[in-house]
Amino acid sequence: MTSQKWPTGDQHDQSEERAVMAPAQPHRHETFQHKLEQFDPGMVWLDADNHVLAMNDTALTILGPAAEHSLGVDPDTLLGIDVLQMHPDKSRDKLRLLLQAGSAGGCPMKSPPPVAMMINIPDRVLVVKVSKMTGATGICGTCMIFYDLTDITTVAPGALPAHTEVAPRRLFKIPVYRKNRVILIDLKDIVRFQADGHYTTIVTRDDQYLSNLSLADLEARLDGSTYFRTHRSHIVSLANAVELVLGDDTVSVVMADRDNTVVPVSRPNTAQLKELLGMALLTPKTAAEKKTGPGLASVAAG
Repeated sequence: MTSQKWPTGDQHDQSEERAVMAPAQPHRHETFQHKLEQFDPGMVWLDADNHVLAMNDTALTILGPAAEHSLGVDPDTLLGIDVLQMHPDKSRDKLRLLLQAGSAGGCPMKSPPPVAMMINIPDRVLVVKVSKMTGATGICGTCMIFYDLTDITTVAPGALPAHTEVAPRRLFKIPVYRKNRVILIDLKDIVRFQADGHYTTIVTRDDQYLSNLSLADLEARLDGSTYFRTHRSHIVSLANAVELVLGDDTVSVVMADRDNTVVPVSRPNTAQLKELLGMALLTPKTAAEKKTGPGLASVAAG
């Protein structure tokens, strides 16, 4: 079996290798690494004020329809536009930080190191890399290079009635960055998600990763019958819920990560979580018969 990773030549640890390995395939063209090598990258040149100077055909093909259909931006007006206008409001703060990264002073003849992140534009999953361009007088613009990973990380929604708003493509893998490589995390390996500002910590049974997608972005692309938002800061995999803990005024769920993390459940979400776990008729009073401590009832969730 061959490990699959972002081709940078960096050293990698075994946990990362496991995260990107796929079932053995008989042909090399089926591996993630080879697919990535065959992708045509989108390229966008920006001036010092982050206005679009030029883009290649791949960028036009991907960004043009997204800008027109979801944001109301005419593809014929993309040249000269502020690049932030090509992304939805919820993605702009992240992209702004990405464009500002590494733009501080320093040697005017040395370009800052490239920085990268994942941007979620309507119906697409793009991995974007940004590199500041340096001229004789210092930084004069930016080169954005991106790969469209939509087809290898998501599945299109089923047929919908006419005039129905198109649902986001559902994720089955989540791409994240670690040490300049893209790692594809399979959803079945994920125990829970936890909000971390504009980002999200993804927790598996034995590791964790930082995703540039927000919890709201992820929630819209996950199967609601398998992944449940227990709290404004938490989404859990119901298959990895170990125990439901009922207090006098609180409910929480123990997850099957390496720390057996206790995740809070907000009061409005408690009834639905019990129903999804097959505990709709369970009440604190009946659960109290299995007390494990003063005022606390613990019930197995499996």
